Amino acid sequence: MEEKNTIISLVNVSKTFDDGVTVVDDFNLDVKEGEFITILGPSGCGKTTTLRMIAGFELPTGGEILLNGQDISLLPPYKRPVNTVFQHYALFPHLDVYDNVAFGLRLKKVPVTVTNRKGEKVIKYKKLDAKTIDAKVSRALQIVDLDEMEDRDVSTLSGGQQQRVAIARAIVNEPKVLLLDEPLSALDHKMRKDMQLELKDMHKKLGITFFYVTHDQEEALTMSDRIIVMKNGVIQQIGTPEDIYNEPINAFVADFIGESNIYNGTMVGKMKVRFIGAVWDAIDDFPLNEKVDIVVRPEDVILGAPGKGNVDGKITSKIFKGVHYEFIVHVGKNEVLCRDTKDHEVGSEVSISVEKENIQIMHKELTENQYTDAWIDNSNRVVIGEDPFACDVTKLVPGSHLDEQGYVIDEKNHKKYDFKDAEVVATIALDKVVISDDLEVGESNGTIINIVWIGDHYQYIIRTDDDEDFVVDSQYSWNENDLVSIHVEPGDIALRLKKDLDEYEVE
Repeated sequence: MEEKNTIISLVNVSKTFDDGVTVVDDFNLDVKEGEFITILGPSGCGKTTTLRMIAGFELPTGGEILLNGQDISLLPPYKRPVNTVFQHYALFPHLDVYDNVAFGLRLKKVPVTVTNRKGEKVIKYKKLDAKTIDAKVSRALQIVDLDEMEDRDVSTLSGGQQQRVAIARAIVNEPKVLLLDEPLSALDHKMRKDMQLELKDMHKKLGITFFYVTHDQEEALTMSDRIIVMKNGVIQQIGTPEDIYNEPINAFVADFIGESNIYNGTMVGKMKVRFIGAVWDAIDDFPLNEKVDIVVRPEDVILGAPGKGNVDGKITSKIFKGVHYEFIVHVGKNEVLCRDTKDHEVGSEVSISVEKENIQIMHKELTENQYTDAWIDNSNRVVIGEDPFACDVTKLVPGSHLDEQGYVIDEKNHKKYDFKDAEVVATIALDKVVISDDLEVGESNGTIINIVWIGDHYQYIIRTDDDEDFVVDSQYSWNENDLVSIHVEPGDIALRLKKDLDEYEVE
């Protein structure tokens, strides 16, 4: 089969606004003719700005945008063979369906070759005749299944029908590339699912390149040939829907594409990793004691009788989803999201196991210590592992303060909170952990198990008696296997609740 040609190339494309904020940074992508490409990411990641640069509504501050090898970076939108379907369809309310679709054609001029008085062949630009316009509009309406509604007032159409009119108006000009900026966001859930399939079908009928932008991972997985996942203006991963879902390159991609269990892990041997209090066999190998991210999909968790798996836990939540049940199992303070076709009672003890092929281990960007199984004790201290650390629980409610009984008071909203036993994520910067030879000055003690010299400082991994790891950046020198104390100032511990704030409100 003949390989398709590259129709669009973005080469080192960047966009920095006047306030100095870079929203797209060094974006590189080749798009084949006829591909369905989706840019996926959270709000503010730069996906819409990238689309607007392709359309010509924004100019890149660096790099090139090539169409069939020609640089179009500075071309105005009307000179680019692309059309855009916007999030809000921008239809003309005073025109019917036919006239909305025909609007652009009536303004369009096409080159024709004519013979002048001197007998010379010259090119002139003429508007399309009514017969040609009618044929093009009819074909576009047939593609979007609106051929019997051409006389309808657009204000009487449903959201899905209006969306189809917007698509028909875009494709009637026969663009080489169709750009779609979250066109399904205004539709209800059922209509969105229906339109996903219809858009994919339209793409096959037209055979042109679709460039789609969304924050909805289901849309991306359903329709795309390839997905580009973005974060903070930077491409995280490019791949097919199957590749992105089954082999995410990092924890961000795994979390954004489908539901995932994500844990801090440590390599404790060759293809052996420790997380949620147990050692697991794996197929990926990393250096000994390296901190890693662990991703396990809920459907890959196997529930069994207590003692039969890698680790035991207690079912704390159950939801019936139709074809399966969805459970939350607590393993210590860790939550494990699981799916099973068999029913289990809330409160029952179960074991958890995962096939080693389904444990995805990823390189961890060590910019901070993060403890996802921390909790608040009755003295408003955060417990990491088994050791309590003084902290500032008022950070959980901006503008609040502690009263004499230890409640967090939000005077502005007249609310009181009790965070005893609240499950939190605790985050500590690497350079905010203080280690000492004096074992009495810290909240916890541990053994140095790994040392790396990083240019101008040492980076240590310290493992406590309860198998919790602290990564520490320090200018001072210790030796491997040294026993040290660990101290963190209360203000240097960031806290985030795992559950909604309202659950901790008291009368």
